[in-house]
Amino acid sequence: MQFIDVKGGGRTPVLGLGTARLRGRECTHAVRIALDLGYRHIDTAELYANEREIGEAIAASGVDRAEIFVTTKIWTSHFRAADAMQAAERSLRNLGTDYVDLLLMHYPNESVPLAETLGALAGLLDAGKARAIGASNFPTSLLEKAIAASPDLIACDQVRYHLGQDQGPLLAFARPRGIVIIAYSPLGVGSLAHLAVLKEIARKHGKNPGQIALRWLIEQDGVMAIPKAASQQHLQANIQGQCLAMGMWFSEREKNLFAGHLRRDFLSSRA
Repeated sequence: MQFIDVKGGGRTPVLGLGTARLRGRECTHAVRIALDLGYRHIDTAELYANEREIGEAIAASGVDRAEIFVTTKIWTSHFRAADAMQAAERSLRNLGTDYVDLLLMHYPNESVPLAETLGALAGLLDAGKARAIGASNFPTSLLEKAIAASPDLIACDQVRYHLGQDQGPLLAFARPRGIVIIAYSPLGVGSLAHLAVLKEIARKHGKNPGQIALRWLIEQDGVMAIPKAASQQHLQANIQGQCLAMGMWFSEREKNLFAGHLRRDFLSSRA
């Protein structure tokens, strides 16, 4: 398992489980399988309406809570200070935990001053109810405003990032400031698996296309990935791809293909 240091959150697995659109028994089952397979990083959100199921799965797993990095997110309608505090407390109750490792603002909401929301989140940080604070879906310009409002508070920005989605400018801004980028939808909602060039590279390394796409992400400095998966087959493939590829480095030719052809192929396949 690879790890990355998150500001305030400590040593964090670079590969986690995304749980958007997982509900009820399917969610509980997926999280239990993931924890049994060795996942120690679970991502959820108030909006996903599955925090209770995730909390139950963690409690039933037998894994020490301190070993699991748990992220949740506050929805935009709760960005006023009092609402943010209440939403966070509700998430903690649903998850059955005294704290989350990372608490994010789920999407921008420019109708509420960033300083107000961040002030409430800083209060939760001080109270030990969150170990780290961050944003989700914040472009570079808004991330810059968040930093200006609360210097040194933002630990992460969770954004859509995969081989067909360029986040170069955001990475260039985040890295020197110690902000980790968390890639959701890292497999392009399944679209990447059909790319011929990706299949070629996967065959060379004895992996599947999804494992190569994930490896491309987590080899990058300051990047984590949270692919969603529900079946044991997909959960296992994702974590095995990360673990088995620890010594794998892409050739210059492959890196050039990633930088150019794959992105163009992906965009043309979506046209």
